[in-house]
Amino acid sequence: MLKKLSYLALFLMAVVVTGVYLAFNVPEQPEVASGAQVSQYSIRCVENASAASIDKNGELSITVWNIYKQQRDSWHQALVGFSADSDLVLLQEAKLTQELGQYLQESRWQVTMANAFTFLDTPAGVMNLSREKAEKTCAYLAVEPWLRLPKSALLSRYPLSDGSTLTVVNLHGINFAWGVDEYRAQFAALANQIGKAEGPVIVAGDFNTWREERMAVVQEFAEQLALHEATMEKDLRIRILGWPLDHLFYRGLKLEQAEAPVTDASDHHPIIARFRLLESKGAKQ
Repeated sequence: MLKKLSYLALFLMAVVVTGVYLAFNVPEQPEVASGAQVSQYSIRCVENASAASIDKNGELSITVWNIYKQQRDSWHQALVGFSADSDLVLLQEAKLTQELGQYLQESRWQVTMANAFTFLDTPAGVMNLSREKAEKTCAYLAVEPWLRLPKSALLSRYPLSDGSTLTVVNLHGINFAWGVDEYRAQFAALANQIGKAEGPVIVAGDFNTWREERMAVVQEFAEQLALHEATMEKDLRIRILGWPLDHLFYRGLKLEQAEAPVTDASDHHPIIARFRLLESKGAKQ
């Protein structure tokens, strides 16, 4: 009897696990959506023929936040507050629920989203909210070795008022892997594209740097691309084993101020930063 119950338990567990995976739909190729119909995805990249500069008179404000799939009731109020003065908001773990969709339709934002996967027909991934449209945005996927569900990234290019182009990467790093081979490959794929950028660059998001070896990969990536990490006056970023998970790197811009305030609206705290365009190519960062 006990043996039969054990087999039944294993069978039921297999049914549950299979049912969960059937509820997920993973795209075969990277998919990106933009505009009012953010749930309608095209393959890999979207472009806009004309776009206005994203900065305001040489100043650029940015918010970076893992929004935790909006699982906490206060996400809406917190997002409105954190992004009130932002020109660009980079969200990770955005889940395109009816509530988020309604907020986006009623907001001032230009919206671009990478579809990492859908769960019960609801897309989830990284999302850019910007004051102005990007000239071009491409989606990238990196599959979690254990879960086999992707993490996503968006690489966008925004015009600046000085005639240059800002390259922005919104990244959600691979999490469930003890080794760093897949993690390093995720950053290497983006480095190939960032290395082609001639203007300013911002790379930010939830990097899942919860151990020293992962942080070493990120530091190598930053050194390769001459990126600087934003130093925060109030650094209350979520940490695991002493390592912060969220980061904001930049080059070709002057950092005016950055902070990571506390919130209970997610399991991550946001990074809020303000930059100024360099006055000349010879100016120091």
